Amino acid sequence: MQGKRDGEITRLLGAFGKGEPDAEARLMDLTYRELRKIAAGHMRRERSGRSLQTTDLVHEAYLRLVDQAGTPWRDRAHFYQVAAHVMREVLIDRARKRHAGKRGGGVPEISLDRALNIAEAHSGDLLVLEEALTRLQKLDGRQCQVVEMRFFAGMSEDEIAEVLGVSARTINREWRMARAWLYKEVYG
Repeated sequence: MQGKRDGEITRLLGAFGKGEPDAEARLMDLTYRELRKIAAGHMRRERSGRSLQTTDLVHEAYLRLVDQAGTPWRDRAHFYQVAAHVMREVLIDRARKRHAGKRGGGVPEISLDRALNIAEAHSGDLLVLEEALTRLQKLDGRQCQVVEMRFFAGMSEDEIAEVLGVSARTINREWRMARAWLYKEVYG
């Protein structure tokens, strides 16, 4: 049943990319539960008292995804990878807006272990991590993707390997290297 559903999502992504009517609504129906799961992972890392709820994050991210109607979606996994990235962008944008008005607009330094600990990360930490990830993206795009999928989407190494078309062992190595590089960036 899951394979059939995955195939249907991939087919709908193609139809959506071509602008076929009703593809968007059907796609939302089939992907909503997984998008909520990804969003919930993001929201667990947000501080309490936030104004954005999981449903709001899903809807805001989905609106941004819909604006990318011409995107050549490869498959279901590619869609969820892009969705996780878009959710990250939504949260980063909101964090930047919150911090912009604070004295000096500066972001405090944090420990990398804290930033990478999903349960303890806060939006200020997210900005520091975002700056480091932007630098990592320029150096090694795949390592940045691995961090993004592990940290922001809560994907396993096996799931990331499937999305990127490499072995889980390669993903494990990339994850360790990216974490070491990020540690060096934060602590110099």
